[in-house]
Amino acid sequence: MPGTFQCLDAVALERFLERRRAKPDLVVEISLADHLTEILRKANEFVPSSAGSILLDDPTEKSGERRGNHLTFISAFGDKAEALIGQKIPADRGIAGHVYMSGHAYFAPDVQKDRFFWGGVDEKIDYITESIVAVPIRIGNDVCGVLELINRHGADVYSGRDRDLLAIFAGYISISIENVLDGRQAQEIARRDNLTGLYNDRYLHIALEQSIRRNRDAAQDLAVLFLDLDFFKRVNDSHGHLAGSQVLREVGLLLRAMCADHEPEWMAARYGGDEFVLALPGVGMAPAVTFAEQIRTAILRQTFCSAPGDILPETLNLKGLTCSIGVATLRRHIHSELSLDQSKSTLLRLADAAMYVAKETGRNQTAVAGKPVRRQVAASIPGGR
Repeated sequence: MPGTFQCLDAVALERFLERRRAKPDLVVEISLADHLTEILRKANEFVPSSAGSILLDDPTEKSGERRGNHLTFISAFGDKAEALIGQKIPADRGIAGHVYMSGHAYFAPDVQKDRFFWGGVDEKIDYITESIVAVPIRIGNDVCGVLELINRHGADVYSGRDRDLLAIFAGYISISIENVLDGRQAQEIARRDNLTGLYNDRYLHIALEQSIRRNRDAAQDLAVLFLDLDFFKRVNDSHGHLAGSQVLREVGLLLRAMCADHEPEWMAARYGGDEFVLALPGVGMAPAVTFAEQIRTAILRQTFCSAPGDILPETLNLKGLTCSIGVATLRRHIHSELSLDQSKSTLLRLADAAMYVAKETGRNQTAVAGKPVRRQVAASIPGGR
């Protein structure tokens, strides 16, 4: 009997899917663990073995030099399977490392006579490896891991046929991972505004409600900034709608850059037209106003359309664009008895109303919901707490 089949849990598997997107923020949508376990089970049916495992490199820790990477046991079966899960080995050690580094399948009928064999794993889990067959796992053209079987049943040694069969199952693993990544990519596209690359208003409403719940549970504040560009219609009227679209894209890039150090917690979204919303979990009123002022100053100092862009092929060097920003926070403005949906709607409404106060009292300034407008010298980006 092969013993139990083990796999990293869904949350732990997350970091091994950081291959086609920036920052996943949900657990695995389909049970990748179940897929990997079933693939190991089927591989063992065709090539009966005492043990087997799937190892992947960790894309969140990968270095430019593949030799410096590590392989993690993410799924395994056999008597020592439970002890293997989560263990790491250097990417250049052992037969698995050789397969990972070379990209070629390999089998060793007697590991004690094999020049690539490394006994480090056996020593750690108190196991005896006699023979092994291993094949690379690829995502596209990139080798990202290894599928291996240990100690062949019913035959003295592994054969070339076993190696070829195992390569088929390695392909199934690649397909399973790619299906998850493709599904996530489609999901991410659906969340994004096509023009700016920021989140869209539909996803903002979903994510903001979730963020309110998390921050309430953690007894933390949450700030919402509502930003509107001042006299944006003049850009369209004077330079055309392509120029306006290019400006909006560059504002999106600026906001993403300013939130980058705090992703994925902080979120910037295009609410519509030239309106933008930022949600800053864990941020109270004072640092939120400081950050709003830094955004306002950055937009004022920015030269837009300073080079040919994706949308506008001309250089316009537009200067002096300003914005008005309204700020509301969970602790300052929301009663705890309100539902999540009511809290979300109220935060957005109050921040939006504060933004209009900023516009009506002179523009190019920050207003706090229920307070006079604020304009200050922007300091460094706040720490978020």
